[in-house]
Amino acid sequence: MDIQSRIIGCGSYLPGDPVYNHMLEEKIDTTDEWIKTRTGISQRHYAANNEFTSDMALVASQRAIEHAGINGKDIDLIVVGTTTPDRTFPATAVRLQKSLGCKTGAAFDVQAVCSGFIYALSIVNSMIKTGQCKKALVVGADTLSRLLNWEDRTTCVLFGDGAGAVVLEACRVDPRESKSGIISTHIHSDGKYEELLYCDGGPSTNQTAGFIKMEGKEVFKHAVNNLASVVKEILIENKLEPEEVDWLVPHQANKRIIESTAKKLKMPMSKVILTVDMHANTSAASIPLALDYGIKNEKIKSGDLILMEAMGGGLTWGASLVRM
Repeated sequence: MDIQSRIIGCGSYLPGDPVYNHMLEEKIDTTDEWIKTRTGISQRHYAANNEFTSDMALVASQRAIEHAGINGKDIDLIVVGTTTPDRTFPATAVRLQKSLGCKTGAAFDVQAVCSGFIYALSIVNSMIKTGQCKKALVVGADTLSRLLNWEDRTTCVLFGDGAGAVVLEACRVDPRESKSGIISTHIHSDGKYEELLYCDGGPSTNQTAGFIKMEGKEVFKHAVNNLASVVKEILIENKLEPEEVDWLVPHQANKRIIESTAKKLKMPMSKVILTVDMHANTSAASIPLALDYGIKNEKIKSGDLILMEAMGGGLTWGASLVRM
């Protein structure tokens, strides 16, 4: 029998009330039409001043644990994908571990920006398969509102805050039977494109959190090409055709990127979970937020084959194929 990791629970959290596009018109030189036309975003959520990444991660994790029907103390590994940790150190995952009352195993953060959840899922999947843990919590959480430059209208309207989490459990499967759970994950990066999307702050450079900087047109081009490439890679690896995938759950950065990627894969938008209009770009949180939305709204069902993909600063990108 082989060991495989299976998603047994999911949860999500969005802070506060929605902030609609028209509400930003009072703050910056923009319009609801301009934002919708270029991004597909209608609203986003911002964390309160006294609300941190770990606070959002805690609520999403508690909901995922409740959905899984287990006790938080059963978790023996926590990996949080985040670009906006509460503190430079320790890891946000350690603070989450304490809040959940988990007393065994390990907890650490992964920094791959918008690809953070896929990276974290890949790491945890490998650790489960090698027997290093039995029940794990994978979280994507970000408060990108802390990194927004309100003088830059091309980027500040794109991002929001939120958290999503899944519980993974080790299960034994007969290799002769159809695969279930996490079937495969593929992650990539190319550091020569760092300047296309980055934050201009850091402890060892200028001792500030900094602001998001982005070359929008170039990022769009690389996103469409890299995401289509990694999705094809995962389909070829598993001898699948696009039409065999029940749902595409993409990183929610821009509706046009999602539509272009789906078109390249010849996948209809009716098979794509789309939440960017409601959440904006929540970085590492966007995929688990979209996954939870799909499950709770009875779109994604048990037995469905889903494909998750993301690209973020670095540049980093990756995809994961999962049988629910």
